[in-house]
Amino acid sequence: MSESFLSDRVVLHQGDAREVLRAMPDASVDSVVCDPPYALVSIGKRFGKAGAAPAKHGRDGLYARAAAGFMGQQWDTGETAFAVEFWAEVLRVLKPGGHLVAFSGTRTYHRMVVAIEDAGFEIRDQLAWVYGSGFPKSHDVSKAIDKAEGHWRGRSGAILESTVGQVAKGTEYERTDKGAPVTAAAAWEGWGTALKPAWEPIVFARKPLDGSVAANVLEHGTGALNIDGCRVATDDVLRVGAGLMPVRHVPEIPRGRSGEVSADRRYRNAGAVDFAALPGPRGGSESGRWPANIVHDGSPEVVAAFPAAPGQGGGISGGAPSSLISNVYGDRARVPSANPRSDTGSAARFFYSAKADAHDRVASQHPTVKPVDLMQWLCQLITPPGGVVLDPFAGSGTTGEAAWREGFRAILIEREAKYCDDIRRRLRLADRPAERSAVAKAKGKVSEDHGPLFGGSTPPWPEGARPQDLRPVRRSGRAIGPIGLKR
Repeated sequence: MSESFLSDRVVLHQGDAREVLRAMPDASVDSVVCDPPYALVSIGKRFGKAGAAPAKHGRDGLYARAAAGFMGQQWDTGETAFAVEFWAEVLRVLKPGGHLVAFSGTRTYHRMVVAIEDAGFEIRDQLAWVYGSGFPKSHDVSKAIDKAEGHWRGRSGAILESTVGQVAKGTEYERTDKGAPVTAAAAWEGWGTALKPAWEPIVFARKPLDGSVAANVLEHGTGALNIDGCRVATDDVLRVGAGLMPVRHVPEIPRGRSGEVSADRRYRNAGAVDFAALPGPRGGSESGRWPANIVHDGSPEVVAAFPAAPGQGGGISGGAPSSLISNVYGDRARVPSANPRSDTGSAARFFYSAKADAHDRVASQHPTVKPVDLMQWLCQLITPPGGVVLDPFAGSGTTGEAAWREGFRAILIEREAKYCDDIRRRLRLADRPAERSAVAKAKGKVSEDHGPLFGGSTPPWPEGARPQDLRPVRRSGRAIGPIGLKR
């Protein structure tokens, strides 16, 4: 079953992604942005209990006999995300040079990436999504030792004397400020079994090119990254471009090259990769910092984890020795002195930041909703103008909304009926900010008097408007990125 939303720019297929993909034509999508199940259960649980029949392989049911996964979700299995056959289908429907970004868990990332690579993708990089909202799911070793001896201490309770020695049932303790170990567990007080989760890996892959990058881009529109469109905005004055030496100049003097011996010289004219300086203003791009392979949620905890990073450590005295590379690049005019750049703060400002809130969730009960801002950044990074974004694990539909807000089209696939309802709600509210805000504030307690909001067709765009005109998600007191992503 398929449905269209937002003037037919987003299509939702309710069903198994493996079956839906088989019906799609070759080379029909420009990018893939998805958040597959992480399969955060043990191998033993995924394959069944001891004595169970061996699990079958491949399309016959690899990982199919799974126990409940993340937060008890039966869908959190590896039957698709770890299957080479599945990613081979994704590769088939993706255009040559098309990029794939897929989230994963730190414990199961390797299985997904191997399957993606074995399906024929080139692994280009790994991104890290860093956040401060993780909760440690650790096993208290000291309490476990007491429990094994029949002493149930609870979360922070002391054993009732009347129940000492009885079989632990969970009712043998009283609440106190601190439950003291009863047995040899005292030697293991403070020991656990897990760290606090604070990041998720994202595989960054590409379908092999059809010839060179230039030829592929001209033929298919894919194969390149939208660097300028995804730069990290900053109020700092960027005086150093990629691959260049720091420029010595007085901040008050414009960064032109007039007066330099090399002002009109291009140092190398051959080759596809050219790191040589070009004639024109010195310094980095005024549109922002080059996008990095780290993104974060901007939370105080994450920002505090980055070191303080001044933009320039010291001033220029004017008495520095002559440049050792003057014979290569040409002489530069010496300046008498220059004050250091004044930008300071956490190094977190060098990376793109996106925060999740109730507006992102839109009353969805899905346990792994990603920020719309983050998904917009990823869609824009790897999708050509007017392209089609595929998400075979749509979840709450953030990829679909993100693609639409960036002016793209989207194909969403979701198997679970309750999450398809979440997607329908999200997409029907996408261009209705007032009603969306009301739903977010009500935490899903939506009245039944919304009329056509949950039925009928989506109203057409206002005359002269385009999807990208509604791109910013306006939230009070919240910016996209640490300072605001320039778009």
